[in-house]
Amino acid sequence: MNNINSHHCNLNIWYHLPDEVWSKVAAIYKSMPGWKGYKDGIPHWFGQEDDDVFIEASVEPGGLSFYAQMNQSDWDSWITRFKSEATKELGYDVGEPEDGFM
Repeated sequence: MNNINSHHCNLNIWYHLPDEVWSKVAAIYKSMPGWKGYKDGIPHWFGQEDDDVFIEASVEPGGLSFYAQMNQSDWDSWITRFKSEATKELGYDVGEPEDGFM
């Protein structure tokens, strides 16, 4: 059964990082499955908040924040891929600060 759930994730990609880092993050956004583009400056994948399935990101003082509505396995796969791609492109281990990633 494909139960749709809400998911949230903060990553150690900090708002104060230089523009060249954020340019790399923007390229990662576009390479991820489900990329739909920006709406009002907010990146979206698969849909938007009024759709059943979507992912969106925002830059917060606590790091890059993702909010998603989708089934658990699809979310786990997508966010794992994002972390992996970001780790490769940014040159440091990308993960959740609450899991020790700084």
